[in-house]
Amino acid sequence: MNILIKSASIIDSKSEFHNTTQDILVENGVITQIANSIKNPKNYQEIAFENLHISQGWFDSSVCFGEPGFEERDTIVNGLKTAAASGFTTVAMNAHTHPAIDSNSNVTFVNSKAANHAVTLLPIGALTACSKGEDLAELYDMNTAGAVAFYDYKKPIVNPNLMKIALQYASNFDGLVCSFPQENRIAGNGVVNEHIISTRLGLKGIPALAEEMQVARDLFLLEYTGGKLHIPTISTAKSVDLIRDAKKKKLDITCSVAIHNLYFTDAVLTDFNTHFKVLPPLRTQTDIDALVEAVKDGTIDMVTSDHNPIDIEHKKIEFDYAAYGSIGLESAFGALQTIFTTKKTIDILTKGKMRFGIEPTPINIGNKLNITLFNPDIKYTFTLKHIVSKSKNAIFENETLKGNVYGIISNNKVSLNS
Repeated sequence: MNILIKSASIIDSKSEFHNTTQDILVENGVITQIANSIKNPKNYQEIAFENLHISQGWFDSSVCFGEPGFEERDTIVNGLKTAAASGFTTVAMNAHTHPAIDSNSNVTFVNSKAANHAVTLLPIGALTACSKGEDLAELYDMNTAGAVAFYDYKKPIVNPNLMKIALQYASNFDGLVCSFPQENRIAGNGVVNEHIISTRLGLKGIPALAEEMQVARDLFLLEYTGGKLHIPTISTAKSVDLIRDAKKKKLDITCSVAIHNLYFTDAVLTDFNTHFKVLPPLRTQTDIDALVEAVKDGTIDMVTSDHNPIDIEHKKIEFDYAAYGSIGLESAFGALQTIFTTKKTIDILTKGKMRFGIEPTPINIGNKLNITLFNPDIKYTFTLKHIVSKSKNAIFENETLKGNVYGIISNNKVSLNS
């Protein structure tokens, strides 16, 4: 791959060219020159866009693509196409498949489907066999095949001893264990946040306590085992406090929050729109304020789109029976920019890589090119035309967002939006 990128504003705090506008010459996939103006005597492909900004390639720590088993929701190939169009050069894919990704062969299958693409797919293996929460899956075998973490997507581990053993066993090979923060016996049959809105709508509520009890339990187990834990998609102010205290104790803990839990409160549920049925549920403004502050101060380590395609048969039904989840890759950048500055948004989208074993690639001479190209200033209304996913369950539909993605350049491939 030989290209010349023209007049790109570089946002990369690890680059010596941070906050400057430069031309970038790339030969055989490696940056060979960065300067104010570079000529093109070899007639390489030139890339130029209005108000072009670039950063290190973005990373999402939690996406679902359906395949294998739920191809009607989406496929790995189309999921990677969606990720590229949305600006992500690396995504970690959950074992939310049928069968669950719980063996060496399943991880190998996913890797083979994702090979030779501009986007790097990192498989997350199931923590328990078939994601049933009863027996540990083949963690070490999956690790050798390329699994970067272990997680039963949206399924809490009920048995605390099983979580203890998982943390102890995975620590033998520096494995990352993920635990969904919900105590099901407290959550019961709840479908939305337990609050004034749930009472008004007559919907059963999931109290914040259900999340916080599970977080507290897992942190106690982590302190005992000395393992390596990631808590995905927290949603309450108290969870932030618990994790902040755990970090002060120097426990090996990270956590994430879903973008929609930073943006929407449960007040949007007034018309029973199932696009807003997500897990954990949308909470209160007090929770959002605490979560946003935790992102800013680093208590929350990463923000995820929590991209989860759901077919219309499981979404466009009564609220109580609709499946949880929303697609989120396509709207991630634009939604984050309505909450944070562009520089903070880029920081958020490039954080978390090291936790999942990805070495950063600063925009410096001599490094391979792994970048996202975007215009941070365009405002638009997010509609169906912006969706690349096969499923259209978009929580951000009809929201005013900010920022347009031009594409990515990664793995020696150029993937630009038309």
